[in-house]
Amino acid sequence: MTASTDTTDRSPALDPRRWLALTVISVATLMVVLDASIINIALPKAQADLNISDANRQWAVTAYALAFGGLLLLGGRVVDFVGRKRIFMTGLVGFAVASMVAGVAPNGATLFAGRALQGIFAALLAPAALSLIAVTFTDGRERAKAFGVYGALQGAGGAVGLIAGGVLTEYTNWRWCLFVNAPIALAAALATIPTVRESRAEVERRYDIPGAVLVTTGLVALVWGFTHAAEEGWSSALTWILLAAGLILLISFVAVERRTSHPLLPLRIVLDRDRGGAFLASLLIGAGMFGLMLFLTYYLQVNLGYQPLHAGLAFLPFSAGIIAAATFGAPLVPKIGPKRLMASGITVALFGTLWLVMVKATGGYLPAVLPAMILTGLGLGVFFVALPITALAGINLSDTGVASAMISTTQQIGGAIGPALLNTLYVSALTGFLTDHAGPVTQAVRLDGYVHGYRVAFIASAVAFTLALAAVILLIKKQSPSDSSADTPVHAG
Repeated sequence: MTASTDTTDRSPALDPRRWLALTVISVATLMVVLDASIINIALPKAQADLNISDANRQWAVTAYALAFGGLLLLGGRVVDFVGRKRIFMTGLVGFAVASMVAGVAPNGATLFAGRALQGIFAALLAPAALSLIAVTFTDGRERAKAFGVYGALQGAGGAVGLIAGGVLTEYTNWRWCLFVNAPIALAAALATIPTVRESRAEVERRYDIPGAVLVTTGLVALVWGFTHAAEEGWSSALTWILLAAGLILLISFVAVERRTSHPLLPLRIVLDRDRGGAFLASLLIGAGMFGLMLFLTYYLQVNLGYQPLHAGLAFLPFSAGIIAAATFGAPLVPKIGPKRLMASGITVALFGTLWLVMVKATGGYLPAVLPAMILTGLGLGVFFVALPITALAGINLSDTGVASAMISTTQQIGGAIGPALLNTLYVSALTGFLTDHAGPVTQAVRLDGYVHGYRVAFIASAVAFTLALAAVILLIKKQSPSDSSADTPVHAG
């Protein structure tokens, strides 16, 4: 295969293999979604097996999300400069190896390290996938349909992950929830060779390593601060030192990006009003969604006593909602416009999240959890269809990789900070409930305490969704259907 450059990508000729390439790309990146949902189902068993504390258990989620989100921007630049197909395949193979490392973990620290290694390779895989779709589908309407198909398959991956996680955890071992990534990744890498066309940006290849270090260490400091607050409380000096250090490092990152000649994140990408609003909404949605899923998992398995397979099946309405919304939402983009779809989706998801406040200590799947899952899944599915269309509209081809990376970056940063913050609020609420309780702490009292903590976490998720809705309404300019990127090809610039 000869590598094509952005010059050839500007040609109006349609790639005859584009739909087959979309299938391979989507199926390959199912692995990332599958892995996220599998680890949620497997985490209670892994926590007990490896003796991980309640305060530290969220690192199984946040170690992955931190490495993923912190390095995605650098990954986006590597994708553009080195070659989108080449980096896509590298991410697949590396993710398979990292999954094996996490799967054989003898303790919590090794599991967290393996998850972080998965995040590093996912930081190459995710922007390569979205960038490949953006440059492969040059027709605006086809691009909207391609993103819809991609979103639907991501929702399907969540469903497959939940069921597979339940089956593997219940009938084999939680470790197989990590081992399963290897055959998927290797098969996808082989299928990529004949179907996906190479492309890269013809610009000087220089990488902003200081920027990557600053943004990653800043995020680690923030999440570590929230985790320490769960362990030692908000009165701990170290908690505030870590949070302050994280903010200083992130502010320094912005300062470096303004001055360097080859920024990791060109500020023109985020300072565009529509794009900036979409990225901010994505970050807040990621924070609320990842935290919501973590505590729903514990509610189902701890309070309701569901076995892993039963818990996985219980999440199916959520995944089905995402699939349905992504499938039927894509054709609405050119008719309604992405802003209205994003706002509508967040509103529905917000109602679903608030519904969860009705959960009870030992029962309530049908009246509380099921309707909430359906509403939240439908709302998030609509949002995820419109998000990349807004974020990638009118982007220069040389910036496609980093702009695509920003979509996943914001979701993963939210996915790192959200569970850490919500777990801190949960632990504080549970501790306060048990401290205020008069008399012996029976199992029934403890279950009541858990639900009290879950409700606090669910309300915090709803606050994140509310702020995301405000970002969409206030920051994204009003778009008529004709302004939608479904009718506007990506600029070759």
